Amino acid sequence: MPEGPEIRRAADTLEKAIKGKTLTDVWFAFPELKVWEPVLLGERIEAIETRGKAILSHFSSGQTLYSHNQLYGVWRVTDSGKMPDSNRVLRVRLGAEDKTILLYSASDIEMLDRDSLRTHPFLQRVGPDVLDMSLTVAEVAGRLLSTRFHRRQFSGLLLDQAFLAGLGNYLRVEILWQAGIAAHHRAQDLSPEALQRLAEALLAVPRLSYQTRGVVSEKRHHGALFRFKVFHREGKACERCGSIIERTTLSSRPFYWCPGCQH
Repeated sequence: MPEGPEIRRAADTLEKAIKGKTLTDVWFAFPELKVWEPVLLGERIEAIETRGKAILSHFSSGQTLYSHNQLYGVWRVTDSGKMPDSNRVLRVRLGAEDKTILLYSASDIEMLDRDSLRTHPFLQRVGPDVLDMSLTVAEVAGRLLSTRFHRRQFSGLLLDQAFLAGLGNYLRVEILWQAGIAAHHRAQDLSPEALQRLAEALLAVPRLSYQTRGVVSEKRHHGALFRFKVFHREGKACERCGSIIERTTLSSRPFYWCPGCQH
């Protein structure tokens, strides 16, 4: 399942295709959204925001299209007037003169005004987004030590979108490895130094993934700017301490870790 960095890169692709352009084609599959087709025609998408795995498309009219891909939803970009071959069910089509963005298979789709945007249940529930560049290490450390979260084991906490939005399983694994911390610990158990390492990794790892995953450099090991250090590497040597990486299951997800340097 895609995590915050993958969702943000998808939003970047949508913005590049459609942002600021006058909409000449607006279509919704769900009957309750049909009323918005004439309202949005001739408007523009001014920004596409992500909150964890939710995408918010903000229109010049003041409305916002909320969509959550859940397990099966996917956005696509195509040249206007052309529809890609797909077995998926089309839910949303927003087109400008040259480019059209298409949402397939998603079922969690709503139109929100400014008031309902502030009170939307999912958006109220999620924590700060790790890809919000205004979020600081100090704020993350404070959140770790808050009454709400300081007794939670990291195995579950780092999958909870109410703690920090945009995290997921591969990020959980890589963050804890980078910080050198075992998954059973809680923030209240950590030394100030370990807490600082974790708070830094909670922002650094997802941001590095967003900025560089899939980008190749001949000067880097294996050519990749972002590489998994432990995820899907069970049985291989840890590049930090040489111990053998192990796999287990935590919070119903596969978890990879190094027993030699994660204490």
